[in-house]
Amino acid sequence: MQKIFSYVFALFLGGAVVLSLLPWWSLPIFAALLAFWLKVRPGAAVLGGLIGGFLLWAGYAGLLNVQNDGLLSARIGALLGGVGGGMLVLATGLIGGLFAGLGALTGSWAVPLLRRSS
Repeated sequence: MQKIFSYVFALFLGGAVVLSLLPWWSLPIFAALLAFWLKVRPGAAVLGGLIGGFLLWAGYAGLLNVQNDGLLSARIGALLGGVGGGMLVLATGLIGGLFAGLGALTGSWAVPLLRRSS
């Protein structure tokens, strides 16, 4: 359990730095490299990636939503059939969590593969 919290914390902080410098698709790559480096088990990697990615993307989407008074999310929600701004923030967080979770799973699966080949 301690390893999951460490992974979530490292993914959240490191992912914030990575996403401020690189495109959105760099989060799964960072999650994979982090899971590989920390040698996180696959189940813990998926859970930690899901939580860390969700917190990172939903937090940033919520911050942007508050900064523009929900104007953009209201317009996008109207295009999607009346979805509220809060639901869009949650959906954004879920997508980020899935990306990070799958990236972390890939990194954790690479640990035994590379250990066998050496």
